[in-house]
Amino acid sequence: MSRFRRLAAAGWPGARSSRRLYALGLVALLILLALIPVVIAQSSRRPPAGLQLAVRALIEGRYDEVPALTEKLDAQDPNVAAVKARALVARGRYQEAETALRPIAQRAPSSAAALELGLLLQMLGRADGPAILGRVAAVAAVTNDPLELSRAARALEALGHFGEANSAYRDAVSLAPKDAAINTAWGELFLEKYNRPDALKSFQAALQEDQKYGPALLGSARALADDNPPQAAAFAKKALEVNPSDVGAQLFLAGHAVDAGHRDEARKVIQTALTVKDGDVVLRMHKDEAPLLQDYALSLAHRALDTLSRRYGFTPKGPILVEIFPKHDDFAVRNVGLPGMIGALGACFGRVVTMDSPRARPPGEFQWEATLWHELAHVITIQMSNQRVPRWLTEGISVYEETVARPEWGRGMDLVFAGLMNRGETLKLKDLNAAFTNPQTISIAYFQASLLVDYFVKTFGDDGLHKLLRAYGQGLETDAALKAALNTDFDGLQGGFDQAMDRRFGALRAALKGPDGAELQRASVDALRVLADKNPGSYPVHLVLGNKLREAGKVDDAIKAFEHAAALAPAATGEDSPNLQIAEMSLERKDRATAMREAGITDPGRTRPVYERIAAIDPFDADVHATLGRLAMQRDDAETAIREFRAVIALKPVDQAAAFTDLAESYFRGGRRAEARKQTLAALEIAPSYERAQDLLLKLAEARP
Repeated sequence: MSRFRRLAAAGWPGARSSRRLYALGLVALLILLALIPVVIAQSSRRPPAGLQLAVRALIEGRYDEVPALTEKLDAQDPNVAAVKARALVARGRYQEAETALRPIAQRAPSSAAALELGLLLQMLGRADGPAILGRVAAVAAVTNDPLELSRAARALEALGHFGEANSAYRDAVSLAPKDAAINTAWGELFLEKYNRPDALKSFQAALQEDQKYGPALLGSARALADDNPPQAAAFAKKALEVNPSDVGAQLFLAGHAVDAGHRDEARKVIQTALTVKDGDVVLRMHKDEAPLLQDYALSLAHRALDTLSRRYGFTPKGPILVEIFPKHDDFAVRNVGLPGMIGALGACFGRVVTMDSPRARPPGEFQWEATLWHELAHVITIQMSNQRVPRWLTEGISVYEETVARPEWGRGMDLVFAGLMNRGETLKLKDLNAAFTNPQTISIAYFQASLLVDYFVKTFGDDGLHKLLRAYGQGLETDAALKAALNTDFDGLQGGFDQAMDRRFGALRAALKGPDGAELQRASVDALRVLADKNPGSYPVHLVLGNKLREAGKVDDAIKAFEHAAALAPAATGEDSPNLQIAEMSLERKDRATAMREAGITDPGRTRPVYERIAAIDPFDADVHATLGRLAMQRDDAETAIREFRAVIALKPVDQAAAFTDLAESYFRGGRRAEARKQTLAALEIAPSYERAQDLLLKLAEARP
């Protein structure tokens, strides 16, 4: 069999010989559907009580309750799966919804689960959405069941076949005239085609059966918006009474407020609408960033709160709102009402966290994950102390917890602090809180406060730190709180803290010293070489030597000098750090991957953390996600590869055919052949001659049982 014929047999649209064959195939599909017995619950069957309660929870916006309400139901029932998926989608958990729906939709291609999957994929702009919706729509020609007709009508509407959708809805309503959901769906179709009178009739029919059916209340508001704005607003408010988190009702009222000139009210309503709630975490972020960042932010927020709650033996009161702003000035206005707050990355107000998104600043300028973790640590300490914790302690704990969570999140202030120690310029503990109000000392105040918290933990244990927070919660001031919790005061702490810092920074302090009287910046390269030989333990000498050699174009010698300097001060960071300069010189000559290979970072076990850190700093780098996906494939971690390749597609790469094929291969590796085939076909729709996708489609065809 030729390659072309085998591709056609495998189902590649580009290999079909004619449109006539496609039409004949569609007719055959319709005949086949007519012969297959219906396996979905018929409308004459009353749904289980748990499912009815779950549907009511959806209507009322109680999405978190749906899993418990459906816990004892058959998870493989397409109707149950559809309701659970709608709750997941409402909370922005698209991947979980898709994963749950796919196998059931494949088994029951005209079911409620299939409809929800098709609508979800269409919303996400996925290539296989229309095909799934088409299979649901095809049932309209062969069924007399009102629920199946309604599902088919919704699929036809999504595909743009409005006339056929209208006919299917009409037939469904004639069979189930008192069904609120079907009447409402028909009314929404009328609204979409600007037929407001018929839309209102459908919504009124729904409300006659269920006065608290939220979608019909909102539909009535939209139908009356032009003819009777006050009554329309009243319907929208009733919809919000039923479901306070109804985004459509919130946006409708926002528009109504704008028309009435109440812009402040409109802004408030819109802000409420742009949210995703997942348990006790409410996430608000820009819609353009949500497809990629939302899952990462929600996952990290839950992990931070769970980890910190266990460590401190305290569960904060929710819900906790996390707002992420793509523009720094928007973040500043949210916090103080004015643009600015140049040095601030995040803020916490007990149950509200605000912060810059990774796009608010140039890539690499800050670590957004560390910022989110830092601010959520404030949630714990502020609530645990009844809002009485002093700034030195809450900031110290937050910076300390960053490093406990991930050492690479450290502030990189070791050299600065060691230099201050050499000059006798570190802060006295009793002056630490005041240092946060001085722009010249605030950076060192953050770092020294974290060192003090680390000293507390090592000296008094976690319990001692927790006792101190609770002492503040009892209304005690600092002196009394230290005495009650730790039986000490700042004067008593100072000596032990100083000794601990001497032990921690002693070697670094010695390395920072240079030769007496030497003017290193004015010295020649030859003079610096002599000084380096005489002072092998001097970080400044070897750093300046590396800089001079780099300026002279002696790259290999410069790298050796920087490597020596880096060994003396491993904690050195910043623009002038030896490790950064080594990396820059490598990148000037080679690409990122080559530079890593030349640095000896070739083992996937070592390259993976590097790329993961890059992705954490700049999650909008598609190349990094692609590399992480390939590394995951090398270690046979299909699920991680799927996540990373999906991130690549969300970032809309230039080579979309390759991206879809990467995702298809990861699905194939994970045993998810149906998803692999869909992504392969998506790649071939973009580039019909793309051989890697063609080869994969052939493998999928050969792998059929």
